[in-house]
Amino acid sequence: MAPAPHPNPNSGSIALEYEEDQPNLTKKWRSDKDICIFVNGVKMRAKELVHMTPTTTLLSFLRSNGLTGTKLGCAEGGCGACTAIVSRWDTERGQVVHRSVNACLFPAVAADGCNVITVEGLGSTRGTMHPVQERMTKSHGSQCGFCTPGIVVAMSAIFANNPEATVDEVEEHMDGNICRCTGYRPIWDTAKSLCSDAKKGPCGTSCNSCQTRDGCDIEHLIPDPGCTPNNVSAPHDKANNTCSSSHDKFDSDPVFNKSFKELDFPGLPFPEELKETHVTPFTISKNGVRWYDPNTLEDMLNLKDEFPQAKIVVGNSEVGIEQKFKNMKYRVLVGGSNVAALKGITETSNSYVFGANTPLNDIAHHCEGGPVGSTPFAIQNMLRWFASTQIRNTASLAGNLATASPISDMNPMLAATDAVMKVQSKARGERAIRVPEFFLAYRKTALQSDEVIVDVTVPKTGKFEYVFPFKQAKRREDDISIVTSGMRVRLEPSPDNSHFIVADSSFAFGGMAAKTVLAPLTSAFLLNKPWTAGTLAEARKELQKDLPLPDTVPGGQPEYRRTLAGSFLYKFFVAVSVQLEQDATGQGLPPVEVIPDTEKSASLSFVTSRKPTMVGTQRFPKPKFTPGLEQGTEKNDAPPPVSKPSGSKDAVGKDSTHQSGALHCTGEAKYTDDIGLPADGLEGCLVHSTMAGCDLKSIDPSAAESMEGVVRVILYKDLVEAGGSNKLGPVMKDEEVFGSKRVRHVGMVLGLVVAETLEIAQEAAKAVKVEYENHDDNVVVSIDEAIKANSFYPTTDHTIESGDIKAAFSTPGAVVVEGKFRLGGQEHFYLECNTTMCVPSETGMVVHTSSQAPTKTQMYCASAAGLPANKVVCKMKRMGGGFGGKETRSVFVAAACAVGAKIVGRPVRVTLDRNVDMQTTGQRHAFVAEYKAAAVMEDGKAKLLAMDVSMFSNGGCSLDLSGPVMDRSLFHIDGVYKWKALRCHGIVCKTHQPPHTAYRGFGGPQGIVTVEHIVDRLAKKMEVEATSFRESNFYREGDATHFGQVFEEGTWNVPRSFEDAKAQSGVEDRKREIAEFNSKNKWKKRGYAFIPTKFGIAFTAKFMNQGGALVHLYVDGTVLVSHGGTEMGQGLHTKVCQVAAQAFGIGYDKVFVDDSDTSKVANTQPTAASMSTDMYGMATLDACNQILKRLRPIREKLGEDATLAQVANAAFFERIDLSAHGYYTLSDDRCGYNWDAVPDGTETGPDNSFRGHPFNYFTQGSCFSMVEVDLLTGDHSVLRSDVVMDVGSSINPAIDIGQIEGAFVQGVGWSTTEELIWGDEEHEWVKPRGRLFTQGPGFYKPPAFNDMPAEFNVTLMDGVANKFAVMSSKAIGEPPFAMGISVFFAIKNALDEARQEQGAKEEFILMHPATSERIRMAVGDQIAAEGGAGPSFQAKGSY
Repeated sequence: MAPAPHPNPNSGSIALEYEEDQPNLTKKWRSDKDICIFVNGVKMRAKELVHMTPTTTLLSFLRSNGLTGTKLGCAEGGCGACTAIVSRWDTERGQVVHRSVNACLFPAVAADGCNVITVEGLGSTRGTMHPVQERMTKSHGSQCGFCTPGIVVAMSAIFANNPEATVDEVEEHMDGNICRCTGYRPIWDTAKSLCSDAKKGPCGTSCNSCQTRDGCDIEHLIPDPGCTPNNVSAPHDKANNTCSSSHDKFDSDPVFNKSFKELDFPGLPFPEELKETHVTPFTISKNGVRWYDPNTLEDMLNLKDEFPQAKIVVGNSEVGIEQKFKNMKYRVLVGGSNVAALKGITETSNSYVFGANTPLNDIAHHCEGGPVGSTPFAIQNMLRWFASTQIRNTASLAGNLATASPISDMNPMLAATDAVMKVQSKARGERAIRVPEFFLAYRKTALQSDEVIVDVTVPKTGKFEYVFPFKQAKRREDDISIVTSGMRVRLEPSPDNSHFIVADSSFAFGGMAAKTVLAPLTSAFLLNKPWTAGTLAEARKELQKDLPLPDTVPGGQPEYRRTLAGSFLYKFFVAVSVQLEQDATGQGLPPVEVIPDTEKSASLSFVTSRKPTMVGTQRFPKPKFTPGLEQGTEKNDAPPPVSKPSGSKDAVGKDSTHQSGALHCTGEAKYTDDIGLPADGLEGCLVHSTMAGCDLKSIDPSAAESMEGVVRVILYKDLVEAGGSNKLGPVMKDEEVFGSKRVRHVGMVLGLVVAETLEIAQEAAKAVKVEYENHDDNVVVSIDEAIKANSFYPTTDHTIESGDIKAAFSTPGAVVVEGKFRLGGQEHFYLECNTTMCVPSETGMVVHTSSQAPTKTQMYCASAAGLPANKVVCKMKRMGGGFGGKETRSVFVAAACAVGAKIVGRPVRVTLDRNVDMQTTGQRHAFVAEYKAAAVMEDGKAKLLAMDVSMFSNGGCSLDLSGPVMDRSLFHIDGVYKWKALRCHGIVCKTHQPPHTAYRGFGGPQGIVTVEHIVDRLAKKMEVEATSFRESNFYREGDATHFGQVFEEGTWNVPRSFEDAKAQSGVEDRKREIAEFNSKNKWKKRGYAFIPTKFGIAFTAKFMNQGGALVHLYVDGTVLVSHGGTEMGQGLHTKVCQVAAQAFGIGYDKVFVDDSDTSKVANTQPTAASMSTDMYGMATLDACNQILKRLRPIREKLGEDATLAQVANAAFFERIDLSAHGYYTLSDDRCGYNWDAVPDGTETGPDNSFRGHPFNYFTQGSCFSMVEVDLLTGDHSVLRSDVVMDVGSSINPAIDIGQIEGAFVQGVGWSTTEELIWGDEEHEWVKPRGRLFTQGPGFYKPPAFNDMPAEFNVTLMDGVANKFAVMSSKAIGEPPFAMGISVFFAIKNALDEARQEQGAKEEFILMHPATSERIRMAVGDQIAAEGGAGPSFQAKGSY
């Protein structure tokens, strides 16, 4: 009998003397041998349960049993990629209840008595797909596909419980999943197409029965002989392209006519065995941890009596986080979900009694429909915004109370209502604790260690008593509150019946102290005071005394948090007064102070409002094939295709579904981490530094190496002994595989632990002891600190100058603005974290990786492992997102993994956790721009004169791609505007952050937002309307940019796109709506902005503009393509399939693009710069044409009617090669820019044209966005966005629209909710310096489902064929991103209106991003001043 491991005495954990020991009460309980779990209707056998432990998550359990459709995205329940359904028999209801859960948190042992349903169980491409899977595929609802299984499962759970679910219900509960690719619109379409009350057309009418469809001006997607809109071209096969919503499109196809009622949901009928299992308790003990799962309160109390430090687990959303991220070790865990006495809801005449472990969603559902201001109204509205549906399905009130989070949403609500908890222990019985008295200090409560929370009694509101919930976070859905509050007041008539007075009140807050706190001074002040605006204004002063946040408070934002508290109190006053005015009317009661209509908007809050309905239209020209660059060139003189499929359209131009779409939706698509580890495979975990700006003194791996299951700890010296090179870096080799001496950033890789399991490797990595010395006195973290320390990368110092700057600024009447503008960084937040598996062989190594750069990965794995490149093959199946983050920053993971595999001689897999990925891999560069710009009135129009700008970026501790990122920002600093003179200078700052890197747009967006900020300031100062100012300064055809590139004839489409965007948005109507709304609402304002864009397409490094492809034609007429690009969701493989299908004249389904593989196509370029379709489409076409030329004699011999299969078969017997390697290089005169070139005096072209022609062409477009801002909280919503895009002649309109929508929403996120916080001079509370605070979805907030525009319209322009790219298409991955900044400037427009109304006369610079804090603190009102912020206050940020 071996003793179980004893935990650290300071860890807060406990230990059993022997893991076999257990209390007598559990001797007859079921054991681990008797656990009964079904998965997808099949009972799990002993061999599938053998590795389950008390701490095994459901996700680990499922994946270890081959169900890899359930993904690991964050391990903290914040992204939804791991969503599974847990179905349990509800005895009380006599039915099965399906609950979506976060499998990354849900304990596998808690699934005892349940049927777990995964995406694989819903349906399969090999059999029948579930309606959600079918419709998601057809609506193009997946791109990278990594998040898709979780979304499919979450959506299916809604309809499993209610096949007649309404749009409202779906909108309320799709709040627990993140999609980084799509922008959400097609996913909303999928969900709503299944709703019982779905609107069937963009206008709300079923298009197929629309009486006015003949006048419809919307291009739509499906054929219908009965509809002929006036804008449709000639009929095709007796059908026209007609308008159709998703619902119409799907219902027109018989395959979609199945309802949920007609389909067997997995596991139905529910196994009889599971109906009995749940009533019997069980216990399991493994690895020194014991789990008890009682089903009676008596057993629970006995366990807590014997093990008072045991943790009770219900939702595991707190305990799971503590164990994963806080290194807490709990040796006794007690499941609380099956104790009937702790669940349920009862209602008395004056209160609600909630069982302590009742799921929060059950409580929210019970409270639906409560009167405004009542207890159920407050509870339901607070809960619907708490965390996510998946979390609420398992979390409980007891969990909220016991964990005592200082930023809990429900704890202040319960405290404000004076709720009472009943707690019980075996030794002392029951006692009652008032919630306001429960919280003693940070994470410390009045609950004794042997006590259990039994229930919570919440009083009902009485007459003229009101309760309202308040919260504000970075993002509305699934976000931790910055400040949260529950507020209650009971009013009564004054003795003389002249007014209402405050008889009782309670104000409770989270986020204002180390615990949930009340505001006693405020309540005391209000007692017996009249309920008037004047009284409440004075009460706000008392509130500031109640909540004295110091400026150095952990979490920062003291001014904002103080302001929110005051704002909430004001909103509460208005909300109560509005309701009181209704309740006290006509009852002989005293008069109520009437709130002016313009002030009533203060009563409105997202917390108590219904979630918006998301709608939109997608318009594109009738699909057509238009030859492009390939036409007429000698090399690419395209022979005619061999055959055309009967009755089909061209392959190019069709909205074909993603090549892997169905696989995404069924969970069958495999990613690197899904590839099975060979039988002798090992798991690796990187060892990271915890400091920056110091030297390594020593690394002691002995404790780790002594742990059972650890194979090896590999350090720098081991790499050297194995003959490898420690150098890394895409441009400058200034990085290391393993740190050798200098520690340059927090998270720097110091070594690799290789072990039998991932859990062992992770524990061992923590056990490696690292000592540091020679700490820098000044650890440079920010741009400002770098400038002060003169810390730069000299090779990145570049300047472009055109025109006479001095003369332009000297123009008479010139209006000048100057200043500094700051732009935040952005985390890539690809859903699939970096993963590599290296498999050594007798000759070399195969590297499976998630990377945009297979060749770069190959070369550095070979270098680090001491192998020649020809013995290392890199394979890349697909990525779960990349966005530039896996162009270079995946390589260090792969290199470390390769060293590990080389040294131990066994396969090794390394997968980064989300928090580690975010801390180590770098982000979009933060920028600071220092500028001076001028404009002048000419002939009644404001015209741009000059701009002089210096750009500084935070490059981190190694150069990576920061140089070319800065260069691209300089190339885009002109925007779409003609400046008479322009000088731009850029240099990269060297700091102690990790190396920052490529991100969608590659510096272009930073340049674009900077110039738009400057143009916006000039328009305001010149007192001209910003939209017309922009339009009157557009480039014209024939103009040259500041870097010397001329807009050639027929290539400049920004003016037209701008006009189209104005028409599509109905801008004049929108402006009238906004003006009317703003005049009627003091505390909510609307604003709008138009943003045009051009984005240069090409690698600015000439040598990178090349690509290869390998094409095989098989004798059955099918085609296999391998090319140098990688698929990360952008649809590259799909477009290449269409190009090849078009070339051969076959159906799209006859072509397949294989995995990226350096042994098939060598010496590839990273998939980046939006260039991949241009390069690999052309390379594929070149290979196809080579084969077609060889086939021409056979085709002529067999005749026109011969199929490709017949031709290929005949060619084979004629010994004609049916394979070809295609290659494409962008013409020398259309790429490359030599920064070092100097003029020789013979130049005749535009300024700087002698340096080169950096871009092949420009992708262009324009966007209109309209927003609404809550001035009291900083919350905002995007009401509408209209995007018009020039994508040439689209190869695949659906994919292009998906790229536009996804990039746009990602740009919106960068401009609003996504803020990176580092340990720098602005955030001294983040320790150590250089640590990223915003790690994981708990602190970093990409846009959620609720954040896309409520109306989102996208139009692809017609008649804009592009002769410089394959089949007249244009690159689209990056260009739309910058249009997301239209939301930023719309917010600024709304704030300008608000500040003018508030009397804030000072010009205000809204720094980027426009977070809720920056929005609120820009208003310049009295409440903000009371919080410590004047009209010119600037929120802190990390730049």
